[in-house]
Amino acid sequence: MAPIATLAVAALASLFMAWTIGAGSSGSTPFAPAVGANAISVLRAGFLVGILGFAGAVLQGTNVTEAVGTALIEGVTLTAPAAVVVLLAAALIVAVGVFTGYPIATAFTVTGAVVGVGLALGGDPAWTKYRQIAALWVVVPFVGGGAAYTTARFLRNERVPEPVAIPLLAGGVGLIAANVGFSPLAPGSASASVATVLGARLDTALGTEVGVVVVSLAAAIVAAAAIRYDMHPDPAVGQRHFLLVLGGLVAFSAGGSQVGLAIGPLVPLLDAVSLPLVAVLLGGGLGLLVGSWTGAPRMIKALAQDYSSLGPRRSIAALIPSFAIAQSAVAFGIPVSFNEIIVSAIVGSGYAAGGSGVSREKMLKTVLAWVGSLALALAGGYAAFSVVNALLLQF
Repeated sequence: MAPIATLAVAALASLFMAWTIGAGSSGSTPFAPAVGANAISVLRAGFLVGILGFAGAVLQGTNVTEAVGTALIEGVTLTAPAAVVVLLAAALIVAVGVFTGYPIATAFTVTGAVVGVGLALGGDPAWTKYRQIAALWVVVPFVGGGAAYTTARFLRNERVPEPVAIPLLAGGVGLIAANVGFSPLAPGSASASVATVLGARLDTALGTEVGVVVVSLAAAIVAAAAIRYDMHPDPAVGQRHFLLVLGGLVAFSAGGSQVGLAIGPLVPLLDAVSLPLVAVLLGGGLGLLVGSWTGAPRMIKALAQDYSSLGPRRSIAALIPSFAIAQSAVAFGIPVSFNEIIVSAIVGSGYAAGGSGVSREKMLKTVLAWVGSLALALAGGYAAFSVVNALLLQF
């Protein structure tokens, strides 16, 4: 009974972490640009992001979950008390951000807490993984913001009419979506995309080796044609529909990435109770869903209104690179902050219009909160587990 009891305590801490993530990072960021563009209400956005985040957690959560649980520290395995300390320390920091209206970078807090607790447990730093994570965290603001800026400028170009520009962008999104990996499409802990599966069947049937390319291009053409058709009677309606689709794709991606931050520390404990990872993914996805429904509206408002006054075109420009970066992080199993992705893209699209509506003071405070949360989680995790471990040794 001891392994089950300790896992139960850790699971409760994991559910609390999942709630804070759903209420903050994964619950608020995906539809914030759509809300800012008045394409959807705050409450409806919170409802949809919960459903889509749950689906993403179950279908795409494996890679990041395993990375957080096993790849951030070397030489030791997280114990149940260590997992509890990690999750509670990170969740408390994120919860402060939720209730103060500042989007704390969840990936920073969880990563810092895992590393801090792991070092206190006697582990060694996983420098190779840290370099991968740091590289992504550093380039996200430049790549995401730069891509959003370029996309927004493209949409503002009077020489390219919107009925042409938006379907072209939709084709690019369709191309990416066709190559998104899903765990149920591959055996074991691997994942496979629709383009990979259908492309392999096409290669077998026709004796070719270009199936993936053909399926990807077909998806791009279908997506572009669908948006072009939707824009034909009323371009504004088609534009809003595209914006909502993008928000849904980002919400799905958020679930696939962020659930690993909530349940990753539980992975080393699963073998002791013979519990499959998919069951934990379901629990984590449920926690994200409840958090999105109960706590996300506050943060959605903060992002939609406080950072930049977004129109539909700038919102589209913010969400497209966000979707691409999020799926890249999921594919490589790297924990990434959706707040960092979305906020950077919002600012980039805002500067395409001369920086109007972008709050520099808000951005400075947010960056300081991100850096501070990483340092606080690392130091707090190390100190808290050192105290807990000393108490456990006495008993």
